[in-house]
Amino acid sequence: VQLQASGGGMVQAGGSLRLSCAASGRTFSTYRVGWFRQAPGKERESVAAINWNDGVTYYADSVKGRFTVSRDNAKNTVFLQMNSLKVEDTAVYYCAAQVPMFSSYYYALRREKYAYWGQGTQVTVSS
Repeated sequence: VQLQASGGGMVQAGGSLRLSCAASGRTFSTYRVGWFRQAPGKERESVAAINWNDGVTYYADSVKGRFTVSRDNAKNTVFLQMNSLKVEDTAVYYCAAQVPMFSSYYYALRREKYAYWGQGTQVTVSS
């Protein structure tokens, strides 16, 4: 499956952005889709994930209550709605897909368990 992330940009602290992750090549129907981010000089970290088949979601503690991951079956697209953005949310955001072998929080947000990656989209939050 090929992934295409989009929707990044520049926003002031407290603002909102919505990222999109579109699939091509095949549908997301049997996958879990995750969002990850990488700030300059830091490791890539998990943000959120969603099971395509049942809609179960997973969130990193740093974004709980501010970010929402969702899917649109008709468009074969996963979204990441980011509200109350902070300067520390500045990063390149990536979407990725995994075969959901396990339903644990650990597995769902573990970047090493994701085999398919899209290119990143830059999110910059200014103070």
